[in-house]
Amino acid sequence: MVHETPVRVRYGEVDRMGFVYHGHYVVYFEMGRTELLRSLGATYRELEDAGTLLVVVETSQRFLVPAGYDDHLMIRTELADVRGVRLRFEYEVLRDGQCLATGHTVLASCDKNGRPRRMPARLSELLAPSAGEQESRKAEGAPDVQGAGQGAS
Repeated sequence: MVHETPVRVRYGEVDRMGFVYHGHYVVYFEMGRTELLRSLGATYRELEDAGTLLVVVETSQRFLVPAGYDDHLMIRTELADVRGVRLRFEYEVLRDGQCLATGHTVLASCDKNGRPRRMPARLSELLAPSAGEQESRKAEGAPDVQGAGQGAS
């Protein structure tokens, strides 16, 4: 389950060297994740209004080539793993097909007090095709996606 989100680098996102400041990549990841969920028919707002929070519990970033002001980027977001209350998303930041950065986030489904909570049935149903693809890859002997994307381009 992969989604692509276009982003144009704004002037305020670059540092004194003219490169996108590393902290903005986490924002790009969030944009990609939000749009992937929206493409499935779910929004953060609906989840939160229904009492479920998706809390970032882990993140990583790896930078390969810098991006600069006014670059047109594509954020490729993949829902890589769904286990229990956790979702793992993996990202590639591309410019003209070249991978500039990779990363991942792990989110946990929680109630409004921050306690782990089973994902709502509707979200589980929307994510079911991805879970089915993972089981099929495992049955075929393909590597587990848990470590995929780290250092890959």
